[in-house]
Amino acid sequence: MTDRTGTEARDTAGALPPALRGLTGAEVAERVARGEVNDVPVTSSRSLAEIVRSNIFTRFNAIIGVLFLIILVVGPIQDGLFGFVIIANTGIGIFQEWRAKKTLDGLAVIGEAKPVVRRDGVPTRVPTSGIVLGDLMELGPGDKVVVDGEVAEADNLEVDESLLTGEADPVVKHPGDPVMSGSFVVAGGGAFTATKVGREAYAAQLAEEASRFTLVHSELRSGISRILKYVTWMMVPTAIGLIVSQLVLETDDWREAVRRMVGGIVPMVPEGLVLLTSVAFAIGVVRLGRKQCLVQELPAIEGLARVDVVCLDKTGTLTEGGMDVSALRLLDGLPEPYVRQVLGAVSASDPRPNPTLAAVAEAYPAPGDGWHVTEALPFSSARKYSGAAFTEPDGDSSTWLLGAPDVLLPGGDRALAEIDDLNAQGLRVLLLARARKGLADPAVTASVTPAALVVLEQRLRPDAGDTLRYFAEQDVQAKVISGDNAVSVGAVAGKLGLPGAHAPVDARRLPADRGEMAAVLDRGTVFGRVTPQQKRDMVGALQSRGHNVAMTGDGVNDVLALKDADIGVAMGSGSEATRAVAQIVLLNNSFATLPSVVAEGRRVIGNITRVATLFLTKTVYSVLLALLVVIWHAPYPFLPRHLTLLSTLTIGVPAFFLALAPNKERAKPQFVRRVMRYSLPAGVIAGVATFVTYLLARHHYQGPDALPAETSAATLTLFLIAMWVLAIVARPYTWWRVVLVLAMGAAFLVVLAVPWLQDFFALRLVGTQAPWTAVAVAVAASAVLEVVWRRVYRADSDEQGTAPDRP
Repeated sequence: MTDRTGTEARDTAGALPPALRGLTGAEVAERVARGEVNDVPVTSSRSLAEIVRSNIFTRFNAIIGVLFLIILVVGPIQDGLFGFVIIANTGIGIFQEWRAKKTLDGLAVIGEAKPVVRRDGVPTRVPTSGIVLGDLMELGPGDKVVVDGEVAEADNLEVDESLLTGEADPVVKHPGDPVMSGSFVVAGGGAFTATKVGREAYAAQLAEEASRFTLVHSELRSGISRILKYVTWMMVPTAIGLIVSQLVLETDDWREAVRRMVGGIVPMVPEGLVLLTSVAFAIGVVRLGRKQCLVQELPAIEGLARVDVVCLDKTGTLTEGGMDVSALRLLDGLPEPYVRQVLGAVSASDPRPNPTLAAVAEAYPAPGDGWHVTEALPFSSARKYSGAAFTEPDGDSSTWLLGAPDVLLPGGDRALAEIDDLNAQGLRVLLLARARKGLADPAVTASVTPAALVVLEQRLRPDAGDTLRYFAEQDVQAKVISGDNAVSVGAVAGKLGLPGAHAPVDARRLPADRGEMAAVLDRGTVFGRVTPQQKRDMVGALQSRGHNVAMTGDGVNDVLALKDADIGVAMGSGSEATRAVAQIVLLNNSFATLPSVVAEGRRVIGNITRVATLFLTKTVYSVLLALLVVIWHAPYPFLPRHLTLLSTLTIGVPAFFLALAPNKERAKPQFVRRVMRYSLPAGVIAGVATFVTYLLARHHYQGPDALPAETSAATLTLFLIAMWVLAIVARPYTWWRVVLVLAMGAAFLVVLAVPWLQDFFALRLVGTQAPWTAVAVAVAASAVLEVVWRRVYRADSDEQGTAPDRP
């Protein structure tokens, strides 16, 4: 059966024995009625309920919620503005993540593989959820076993169970042998009967223990979680001290004491940081979804941005999947018509040909009656050849091999020189050879007679060269790792302008030691004749040198390496197994989409680092102010409305725009350390300067109305310093960043100038001496802040080995 869902399959359905005809329509309906269906839900993203729950029921929302209720009791409402801001932020977070979920789920349906089941003797493609208990499912190279079962028929069926057992060697399966969901076919074909479906299947049980949504490590999210843990440790004792001190100081007005206490606690909470991280990831998913890129795990966007080595499989990545036979060169004096018949018979012997064999089959159709296959050996990436034994029309028996010439021929064979010349032109060459031993003999390649060379021309992807140049510009090394001849792969990579392509490495000569292999990999760019296990070892060797490795591929031979890489990228047209283990699937099969994913990840990481600095600067100065107030036994200088205004103008609104802006900065490691190196000194300088202004204002103003004037002076100093922090974070400047900073400053001036806004926010600058003193303190603090940040940035750049582009 050359086409499992085509006309020929239907014509021969009646010839199948009853045990291999599959279920009838009535039997399928009966099993569906009993609930014996494969009802495992897709877990590519969180459910709507989980999204709502995770955005609402957070530690900091609980703290803010309690404080909001307290303000509603003691009033006035303008001191509770922070509560409405949190409600709005949470709603935005839920909406954006739900929008991303819809995009993810829609793309997952497009990219979902549909296995082939045999019903009433006819092969039919059904969705994974349409499989029922007892279905007879067909298998071919690259197919993933989606439910547990028992082999019913096998044609040289080899199954890789390494993703389940850890054993790398393929397992030959015979009728009656079990197959487990989560394994995949590497060679041959067959069919199996589903014995366990739904949540009873082995892979489904594993999936319930580890949801796909959280498989990829995210330094960004784990770093933010660690920061929030530190904040909680600082916040709890500081808040307790602040509560006690304010209640003791304001015994005659407990409502004022409560308002001042809430005003001290609220700004300690970096509540918007988690929200903006979720929003940035969600918008990234939506943007990539528009480019037909399925991000199966959200943190994979960040992971690819941190990658510094991309391992590329040539076929399907640098070249298009199809090939064309360009020449046939005879070697042994056999007549060309006979060789053409042999090639047609060999290619027709494999019911599931790979792209190479499909090109041969297209050029040389199967011969007519008289050629009977007695034994077949499907192509395997580990073997590098396929084979078939025939009874020919004249009654003679023959065994033929078709595969890699440098694998089938001994070194020094005269035919290899001609092959090297062809490979150097970027052509792919197959050798047709007659074997003297049976296909089951391990030494079948030991003594073969070369018959002909089949020359194939590969189709380069038109966008591959530009993509390779993009990675070079971004300091991401590209390594081409292929199972094809090294010289041929090097020629293809050379046409695309890949540096180092002129010196390809034959992987059969790579050292087995991981350290020595890593040294060769660091020097080389193109590697040929790589086995599937070697691909996996090469990924591990690169990771041992501290590299973040991405692996791209579309064939079943790429699965192990995709699984072990930091980020696996599969083509949408690739095998089901590769799509199952990859974190990113390019549904449009375009390698040119990868730069968009890298750019999106860098945008997310760079912008979250920027806005995290704003949020944590606020947390640091809030904690410091609370401590200083407790130590000095002074009333807390701010009401909640003051800090809500400052947070909105210097953090909330600017952070939203900065988090979604374009950003091409290369992702840098140690997120927590880098953010704290900036926000800690900024927060200390802002807190100390604000408290100095507060003490000077307390000395200057006297009388019962002194506290509002003191608060206004301190607010002015804090706003000016926070604006300078924003101005630094917004660098390098573009027109819209300058407008953003100026607009926030103008908004504050409007509050100071409009009488009813002055009353609403309780802000009124009294006299000239204290306000100008507040400005002078802010200017001096900003100058110190600029010097400190320049030193920190220079040190940070020296550590990363990059030239500073912004202080």
